[in-house]
Amino acid sequence: MAPLRVLELYSGVGGMHHALRESCVPAQVVAAVDVNTVANEVYRYNFPHTQLLAKTIEVLMEFPKIESAHPQKYALDVEYKIQGKNTEPNVSFDSSIQCSGKDAILFKLETAEEIHRKNQQDSDLSVQMLKDFLEDDIDMNQYLLPPKSLLRYALLLDIVQPTCRRSMCFTKGYGSYVEGTGSVLQTAEDVQIENIYKSLTNLSQEEKITKLLMLKLRYFTPKEIANLLGFPPEFGMWNTCRLQLSCIAPESL
Repeated sequence: MAPLRVLELYSGVGGMHHALRESCVPAQVVAAVDVNTVANEVYRYNFPHTQLLAKTIEVLMEFPKIESAHPQKYALDVEYKIQGKNTEPNVSFDSSIQCSGKDAILFKLETAEEIHRKNQQDSDLSVQMLKDFLEDDIDMNQYLLPPKSLLRYALLLDIVQPTCRRSMCFTKGYGSYVEGTGSVLQTAEDVQIENIYKSLTNLSQEEKITKLLMLKLRYFTPKEIANLLGFPPEFGMWNTCRLQLSCIAPESL
């Protein structure tokens, strides 16, 4: 049986390419397609021999028949189409507007059911602790949550410790938005989180920030999230992503 010829659409950083390789199915990825420039850098680094097209999938599908009949004209039309599209807008949104719809401090307490579920997950000894996936030597200051985020979203954060055995699903908004995008790591393990949160009542904003900073909450690094998602240790160039985690979101898998 001849090897499969595979076209990898929405290739991201190559999660599906790696999975195909690990499956041992005879196959060759003849081309990969994605418009995310950061993800493409990582993909190109790990799969240097695969043709990588920085194009939109819509453009590739608009000219399937024209390509075989008029290849030169097809190529020109594709380039024109790409130039006319804003394929990767670089727009910055204020996280308070994005998540809340209003400029107000948001607080939300966990329900008893949520706490019970998390405790059950952390008690599952068949699951590795998060500390097994963490990097040993990182620049903490690069990943610490800023005071403004701590104050505004203190009780929306899903906080985990290195000894936990669970985390929220990480999305491409991680590092840019707070609510529902992924867990944050408490690195000050000797500080009791319950004591910090119980003490916040009736404090000024400055005092609340001082208390919350004691937890030393930080984002997971791109490499750590890659470890959690099952990428192999030799898969490289995560430092390119920094906190642009759209390149290793589930869409990239």
